[in-house]
Amino acid sequence: MGGLAALAREAGHKVTGCDTGVYPPMSDQLRGLGIELIEGYGADQMALAPDVFVIGNVVSRARLPDGSPKYPLMEAILNSGQPYTSGPQWLSGHVLHHPTHHVTGPRHVLAVAGTHGKTTTTAMLAWILECAGLQPGFLIGGVPLNFGVSARLGTGNTFVIEADEYDTAFFDKRSKFVHYRPRTAILNNLEFDHADIFDDLAAIERQFHHLVRTVPSQGRVVVNANEASLQRVLAQGCWSEQVPFGGVADGGFSALGEPGDFKVRKSGIAVARVQWDISGMHNQLNALAAIAAAEHVGVAPELAAEALASFQNVKRRMEVRGVLHRDGGDLTVYDDFAHHPTAIQTTVDGLRRQLNSAGKGGERILAIFEPRSNTMKLGSMTAQLPWSLEQADLAFCHAGGLDWDARRALAPMGERAQVADNLAQLLAQVKAAARPGDHLLCMSNGGFGGIHAKLLAALAQP
Repeated sequence: MGGLAALAREAGHKVTGCDTGVYPPMSDQLRGLGIELIEGYGADQMALAPDVFVIGNVVSRARLPDGSPKYPLMEAILNSGQPYTSGPQWLSGHVLHHPTHHVTGPRHVLAVAGTHGKTTTTAMLAWILECAGLQPGFLIGGVPLNFGVSARLGTGNTFVIEADEYDTAFFDKRSKFVHYRPRTAILNNLEFDHADIFDDLAAIERQFHHLVRTVPSQGRVVVNANEASLQRVLAQGCWSEQVPFGGVADGGFSALGEPGDFKVRKSGIAVARVQWDISGMHNQLNALAAIAAAEHVGVAPELAAEALASFQNVKRRMEVRGVLHRDGGDLTVYDDFAHHPTAIQTTVDGLRRQLNSAGKGGERILAIFEPRSNTMKLGSMTAQLPWSLEQADLAFCHAGGLDWDARRALAPMGERAQVADNLAQLLAQVKAAARPGDHLLCMSNGGFGGIHAKLLAALAQP
């Protein structure tokens, strides 16, 4: 929604918005754009009398224990008959498939879907097109460091969008990405998530197939060849060119080498080489997907690989928030968006590989996380938590507000795991355990109570 606000502002509209507890980096971006942010959902905002209300999917018809509406503004909009629409619908009608800014005619939309890696891959693809001179528009669910903003209209005829499978709005339960009608679609991976929306994996696969149905026959579907779930999606029908990536040779893109330095192969023939500072096998796959998608709009793999050499990643993706210099070594605090067991495992494993390759295999990783996503709060992924933290030396879980027993879930880790019921207790646990040379990896899809700055402050004290 913050990205949509930025696009509307750039298009010349006056924009205001409301939410509760907005945190960086989006709060900083909104302030920088001069967009007024109102705290809460009070009905008094009707006095602003906008031409249209754009409704995000956090809004519902829920009631508080006393029977009053949780979102009074929404009730006032409905009762007064004022015009409203969903974020994805507004984006489709006013940006993706409608002339805007300096662009005439509809855009070539490149959509990046998948359970994991959407934000990073979308940022990679946008940067590749930027370096190729295509001046793309984009909407990304994070802030790419190369651009410094999460969204822009662009002046070219391409638009890169992070395509989320989450539902559109309380009045439109389709996945967001069915509104985007891409000509190029990346299907990065697919596993069970969003347990508050979907009953099982098959239900998510159906939504992904709805996306595939919208890609034209002259379009391209770039698909992870290693994912059985995506093969089931395509087996339901695909009417576009299919370009696989991953462990493939015939007709697809694959990699040969380590994540930081690898050859890009197409149909088994080396066509480019990527050398960069981004770690992790998952990012190697993200790069292959972005290169394959960029090729569909005329960017040669060699040029795409050159662009990735200057890719700087996204805020809150293994972002170093501070380093404390102590006798005997440094204490490094990271921020990462990982909020699903697979994402946690990938992030921790990526840091472990990075340390090993740098000759720092003996340095410890302290994984500090909060199960904050709706899926994690429901407790449907608890059995996977010990597996996801295998590469961490110690794990610290903030369990405040959970309806399931985090101590029991992490019991298989023994003394390697500690659970705290509040942030103060968590900080005390980490401070007691941390020592010079440690890497403190904080993982959450929320603000985590500003834990990064608090950790650095606490650790700086004797």
